[in-house]
Amino acid sequence: MALLSPWHPGATLRRIMLYHAFEFTHAALAPMRALCQAEKLLTETGINPLAQTPQGRALHAALQVFDGMTHRYPRPEWGIETIMVNGETVTVDPTIVDTAPFCELLHFTKDPAAVTPGSQPKVLIVMPLSGHYPALLRGTVEAMLGEFDVYVTDWRDARMVPAFVGPFGLDEFIDTVIRALHVIGPDTHLLAVSQSSVPVLAAVSLLATSDNPNQPASMVLMGGPIDARVNPSAANEMAACQDRAWLEQTAISHVPWPHPGAWRPVCPGFLTLSGFLFKNLERHVDAQLIYFNHLVDGDGGTAAEHRTFYEKFLAVMDLPAEVFLDTVETVFQTFNLPRGRMHHRGTPITPSAIHHTALMTVEGGRDDICPPGQTAVAHGLCPNIAKKHQRHLVHPDVGHFGVFNGQRWRHDIQPEIAAFIHSR
Repeated sequence: MALLSPWHPGATLRRIMLYHAFEFTHAALAPMRALCQAEKLLTETGINPLAQTPQGRALHAALQVFDGMTHRYPRPEWGIETIMVNGETVTVDPTIVDTAPFCELLHFTKDPAAVTPGSQPKVLIVMPLSGHYPALLRGTVEAMLGEFDVYVTDWRDARMVPAFVGPFGLDEFIDTVIRALHVIGPDTHLLAVSQSSVPVLAAVSLLATSDNPNQPASMVLMGGPIDARVNPSAANEMAACQDRAWLEQTAISHVPWPHPGAWRPVCPGFLTLSGFLFKNLERHVDAQLIYFNHLVDGDGGTAAEHRTFYEKFLAVMDLPAEVFLDTVETVFQTFNLPRGRMHHRGTPITPSAIHHTALMTVEGGRDDICPPGQTAVAHGLCPNIAKKHQRHLVHPDVGHFGVFNGQRWRHDIQPEIAAFIHSR
């Protein structure tokens, strides 16, 4: 089903104006945010006798919370400048090695004098297109950098891509993975995070079908909905209960002028962020109350950690409408990949063609977005991978985010993945 043009008679006023209403609201709050900034300066200055009173600290804390929750956060920086390699501190420089309209292929290059060429296997981390910038998963990248030569799909905000460039759906996502593997070259290892597991498995299947020399040496699928019919979550059931037409009318809007992508159909970042917030609303409200109390008490260190997290969490990007709708339909409604009905530009996706690429799946026992079992299905879809080149790992104590980020990722999961890759 083709997306409706914003000028199409069937495009509702709400669908056209949703994004515009958000922009208007943000602009309307600008004077209040400016007032907050001015009052913050007054409460922070040392010559203000009220600044260090309980009332002054409470006012300052309230202004900080308001400003933080209404601020539009820019694309976060990766912030990885050095890494430990064999006990030595090595400088890291994120370098763009390939550019496409919707994605930049980022290579975290290391000081060549400190790393022996060819000593670190090449790893491509395929980030999900879920509304957050890839830099939110800085911890995923950082944990791999010590012993691998890391590349990352650094997705662009769809509102920055001109409409004349054209659509970006699942087919284009798969094309992007294949293109990246061609740029990096043979013997690359793939690490698919969450939603990207489906297009990654599809891309590897296509390369195997054509016996392409750039087939990856291994692929690791982490918390991916390969078959959302298995142990379905509430999110799975919600995605399955409405058809594509309904989703297009309710979740898709058009980028307003003067953004470069004006009139491009997108799933706005503020909508996906709202979903993330309301899913754990009580937790986020409690976090803001704790943040307020830390500011009042003068606990700057803890408050800074809170700000750092939310500066990345609240920085969201627009998704191309096509990839959002394709993913919901293909992954959560028709289940085309596990049913053997998925195609890429008319070519069938056949995971059974994979022979040379090792497969590891990773799941979290407490994952309520992609519950245990949904990723492990990949092993059954790839029967021609030798058993000795297959591995399945379930960590009982992590949720979805913990599968690929956080303390348990660093200490428990990443070492297992590293050992699997090195075994190839």
